[in-house]
Amino acid sequence: MNIAVVTPGGDAPGVNSAIRAVVRSAASQGFKTLGVEKGYMGLIEDAFRQLTPRDVSGIINTGGSILKSSRCELFKTPEGLEKASENLKSRNVDWLVAIGGDGSLKGAKEVSEVSGLPVVVVAASIDNDMAGVDETIGFDTAVNTAVEAVDKIRDTAVTFERVFIVEVMGRQRGFLAVDVALASGAEIALIPEHPLTQEDVAQRLVKMGSLGKKSSIIVKAEGAMGDPFETASRLSRLTGYDFRVTVLGHIQRGGVPSARSRTLACLFGNHAVRLISEGKGNRLVGLRDNRVVDISILDSYRSVKKIDEDKYRLVSLLAI
Repeated sequence: MNIAVVTPGGDAPGVNSAIRAVVRSAASQGFKTLGVEKGYMGLIEDAFRQLTPRDVSGIINTGGSILKSSRCELFKTPEGLEKASENLKSRNVDWLVAIGGDGSLKGAKEVSEVSGLPVVVVAASIDNDMAGVDETIGFDTAVNTAVEAVDKIRDTAVTFERVFIVEVMGRQRGFLAVDVALASGAEIALIPEHPLTQEDVAQRLVKMGSLGKKSSIIVKAEGAMGDPFETASRLSRLTGYDFRVTVLGHIQRGGVPSARSRTLACLFGNHAVRLISEGKGNRLVGLRDNRVVDISILDSYRSVKKIDEDKYRLVSLLAI
């Protein structure tokens, strides 16, 4: 049995841990593993290399991906998918394992349809927005990274009696912003799922000021309320408060994965190989109800994960 493993899309802490788990679980079954370099671009460019248990030594605690990644517009075309399919077949690949988020899942589904090869997707995304699973590899680490930053920013906010807008990742979804806001004690979470006007936010801040709050933290998903600097300027005019902005950016993607992210990676990678040994293809592996599960990639692809409304409301409730 020949397995190809690829890490397309954005990186998430714990991806290397998942690669390690796939390679070593496969080896325990007598399967061979090929690593695809540079994400889906590597499928088109025939960039394969063999991965043995020794090749994945010492990577469980590292961020990024030893296989690299890239954005590949060609892979979205019929020509690109056909070329990827040809290379997979010429390498005698029996199964494809994709470690990534929604974009990786979509690409895996499409290459499977063209090539006829079964695929398994291992859920790895700091956005945690994959439908059908509660938690993805890397989400816990990204939350901890952002919370650590917010904790430090709050020291300055309190000292100078300022309002800070801290922007975290999340162009379309607010899962990261909600968890960071709740865990850091932020006063407001701005997320795409619950659009607020600047007047709404100003009114909340003024009300909290009347209750004696001298400083506040607003955790903003990058896809909510536009440019953070323009938002801060407008809110300052509406409230008279002193605002500052911190954009955390790509520090959330990198760094040493947390123990939880590593553990999930080990569990998910092993589960993926188990599915292969049982001949169960086109599945997404993730965590649901604190159990490792697998669901149809079509079911995930066709669904939209809903934000945890209780967590979102709790951010405001605890901000008084």
